[in-house]
Amino acid sequence: MKDLALLAVDVAKASGASYGDIRIIETKVENISTKNGKVGSYETIEDIGFGVRVIASGSWGFASSDDLSRDAIEATSRQAVRTALASSKLKDKEIMLSPEGAHVAKWSTPYDIDPFKVPLDKKLSFLLQVDEALRRVKGLTISECSLGFAREKQIYASTEGSFIEQELLHSGGGIVAFAVGQGDVQRRSFPSSEGHYASGGYEIVEKLGLLDNCERVGEEAVALLSADECPSGKRDIILDGAQLCLQIHESIGHPSELDRVLGTEANYAGTSYLSLDRHKKLQLGSEYVTIVADSTLPGGLATVGYDDEGVGAQKWELVSKGLFVGYLTSREFADVCGDKRSRGCMRADGWNRIPLVRMTNIGLAPGTWNLESLIADTRDGILMFTNKSWSIDQMRYNFQFSTEIAWEIKNGKRGRMLKNPNYQGISTEFWSSCDAVCGQSEWFPWGIINCGKGQPGQIARMTHGAAPARFRNVNVGVTR
Repeated sequence: MKDLALLAVDVAKASGASYGDIRIIETKVENISTKNGKVGSYETIEDIGFGVRVIASGSWGFASSDDLSRDAIEATSRQAVRTALASSKLKDKEIMLSPEGAHVAKWSTPYDIDPFKVPLDKKLSFLLQVDEALRRVKGLTISECSLGFAREKQIYASTEGSFIEQELLHSGGGIVAFAVGQGDVQRRSFPSSEGHYASGGYEIVEKLGLLDNCERVGEEAVALLSADECPSGKRDIILDGAQLCLQIHESIGHPSELDRVLGTEANYAGTSYLSLDRHKKLQLGSEYVTIVADSTLPGGLATVGYDDEGVGAQKWELVSKGLFVGYLTSREFADVCGDKRSRGCMRADGWNRIPLVRMTNIGLAPGTWNLESLIADTRDGILMFTNKSWSIDQMRYNFQFSTEIAWEIKNGKRGRMLKNPNYQGISTEFWSSCDAVCGQSEWFPWGIINCGKGQPGQIARMTHGAAPARFRNVNVGVTR
């Protein structure tokens, strides 16, 4: 594989490329699910191929193949150069990359138990046991349980002398309970709406506590059928970390992708309210809001040694005490915002896709409160858990989110259960209303496994860490 990788970059350079890199990717995926005591689905995928990316005559070119013969390597490298030369006829300016040293390295996800060596019978037996525990809850209509595992082996080489080998491993799972009745359908999930995934092995599954939470999750789904509707109006709200995970993702993570800011995503999913003229000037949130990007986070789904441009993992701030200070960047765009070096945010969904600027692990820095004291300090509010649905505009500015369940807070006490809770806001106004964040002991890194971007579409994974936080005077319920 090393010889093939070096052959690709040599051929690209000989064919006229000023820069070239190759990623050889081998992927293995296993997904298992049960539904109502039976096997719901089983999927296993094994895939291998390579993609060659070049700059020639100041423009990008890309080509890929699943044929790893020497002839295919050479032909694909030449095709990437031809594509770049053709593209250069329409270029506005020449592609220039920020400097990056040559790296020769190996990096692997730390793990204890290889999930692909755990027998399928053991995994399925565990899922059916969890499924049975859910179905014991009286009044429950549908039970769903799932496990998922993914391994990616990467070889990266560039004309600048980098040669990097990486092995990434992700594991996780979750449960969902549905209750149907009284002309209504309600759901509760655990650990979050799509389960929980992290970098690591089967030990991630063993620590999830799925069996321990079946009774509570099922009973809450049934209880929601007869719960009161979320009231409408202005309320203080407390969001749990799992809900804040998606709030961070949609209203800060995507807007801080610099390629989106510059308009390359506009046709598919909009641009960003974090325009260049607001960099280091916009007070995005309150003094309690510090957002940290970290591709070194232990257990993070976007934790790597190097990104898909061979740039090393880093940690930096996107928002510092409310002030917007940083972007997610690539080697092509780093100098646009004044960075001397890329932040290492380029990732691709497999070997046949060109790398894009993607979110790394992004989290809300912990504060000093705990959840019980935060509830006690709230006179009239709503405590919301676990995302149910969401929407946000093309600038990532005007949003609405609904959660699976909530509890009313009156005079510092948790009161009645509420169904169909939801809240709306403007990103900057919402984050500016944050006046309390819980501490490190309640901070948790929540994984997202299905972030979509690009045309052709690409899926990426990342983690958003958060502890419960309070936001003052927010629109909740049905706005009339």
